[in-house]
Amino acid sequence: MEEMKQREPENCEFMPSDYFAQFTTDEIFDNGAPLEVDLGCGDGSFLIAMAQKYPERNFLGIERLLGRVKKVAKKADRAGLKNCKVLRLESKYTIEYLFPENSIDRLHLLCPDPWPKARHHRRRLVQQDFLNCIDKVLKPGAEFCFKTDHPEYFEWVCEEMDTFKKFTKLEWNDDTFFYPKTDFQVQWEAEGKPMHQLRYQKPEA
Repeated sequence: MEEMKQREPENCEFMPSDYFAQFTTDEIFDNGAPLEVDLGCGDGSFLIAMAQKYPERNFLGIERLLGRVKKVAKKADRAGLKNCKVLRLESKYTIEYLFPENSIDRLHLLCPDPWPKARHHRRRLVQQDFLNCIDKVLKPGAEFCFKTDHPEYFEWVCEEMDTFKKFTKLEWNDDTFFYPKTDFQVQWEAEGKPMHQLRYQKPEA
């Protein structure tokens, strides 16, 4: 954590003043616009395309790898995006400890590591404790969008969501709304792998 505080951030990189204290969304963007969060934003293809398409909304990418964070921030800077930032941290830690309650309008989890071996399933991000965390940070009426190329992980998430019971499953077709592809989706589809997607809504208060 200390290393992240000392280095100089890119213009579009968000670095909290304290990595062990909950921040406010005004610390990220001070315009009061709806906030969308991309967990594990990769090379930023999806994040930046969304920010360009929806200038009236704010977009924050979460990514743990420094090289990717710097590249995404530079891309956003070059594109002149004021509504796009990236944070270097672990996704679960950020959602569990740093976001305040009822602060996110849409949460994206796209092509996460499926941890295919049975002995590694406990490392999968979508578990009951994670769902409790996103239930806390999502605003009433907010959405959780999930995509994977891994059929067994897709079934796992369906079962976890059914067990959780607090979200409503929504229809999600390719023409439901603008939704660009991630770098991983492009790669998997080029290899002939179909994508599986899920969209859920937190009930209105």
